[in-house]
Amino acid sequence: MQGCFLDAGSMGDGLTWSSLESSVESWHWHHNTTRETVAERLQGVDIAVTNKVVLDAETIAGADRLKLICVAATGFNNVDTAAAAEHGIPVVNVTGYATPAVSQHVLSLMLAHATRWASYDAAVKRGDWSAGQFFCLLDYPIEELDGQTLGLVGHGELGQAVARLAEAFGMQVLVAERPGATTVREGRVAIDEVFERADMISLHCPLTEDTRHLINADALARMKNSAFLINTARGAIVDSEALIEALRNGTIAGAALDVLDQEPPPADHPLLDPSIPNLIVTPHTAWGSRGARQRMLEGVAANIDAFRAGEQRNRVN
Repeated sequence: MQGCFLDAGSMGDGLTWSSLESSVESWHWHHNTTRETVAERLQGVDIAVTNKVVLDAETIAGADRLKLICVAATGFNNVDTAAAAEHGIPVVNVTGYATPAVSQHVLSLMLAHATRWASYDAAVKRGDWSAGQFFCLLDYPIEELDGQTLGLVGHGELGQAVARLAEAFGMQVLVAERPGATTVREGRVAIDEVFERADMISLHCPLTEDTRHLINADALARMKNSAFLINTARGAIVDSEALIEALRNGTIAGAALDVLDQEPPPADHPLLDPSIPNLIVTPHTAWGSRGARQRMLEGVAANIDAFRAGEQRNRVN
């Protein structure tokens, strides 16, 4: 069998590749693959691995030998899963690999907002502390997570892990019912009520037609003007222009984004404007611990091994 990893460079350095290397007889390793070259690179390939390279219906239809598509991620919105199913090609993903990394990243963003450590670090480097009258500098408001309410949109493995950490800090956790749901399950809260009650809101839902621009002008208007929004899920869940307006107008107090609707973003992406107040942007690094990336590779290899043994594992279509 021939395997092809279309964007192996996205996995970074410092990993052990032996499990994946031994899962098929021959591999074609590509640092990255453009839309213009993806069709050619899939010719003669039995198993394709993609992290974020788009495999649309036309590309899948033209792949003459393709038998399995492995997404080196949990989210699989970059693959036309319906088109793959029409051609009898399973699409499989990897789940649970980044739970410790993403949950600690979410907590670090919450703490960054609560403690204003970045503002204080910048102030010290400017000389504000040295020029001050007192032993401490209290120019930026410091909050405590204890007693605050965290709203979770998405309560899978990642959402549950974030909930456990938040509760350890003394936070109350509200779990939102799915968008568009007509009934509210026990243990859940209507999503609009979560928007209205939460001090901090963290997104952990997949990108679907129901969640695209879920955080829009209406949702932001429902939030407290002291609310803090965190998105480590998918960029298009948040309406960029609506968020920018909400931050500039003080509709909400702040936001932290690890994902944008275009990645890598163009230099003039509106959310990269440094004049936007109280916005933290990290470059899709929540998943990126060495341990998480290694578990990802092992998960892809396990999916391939299961497929070759005639078993179904993590199939999403």
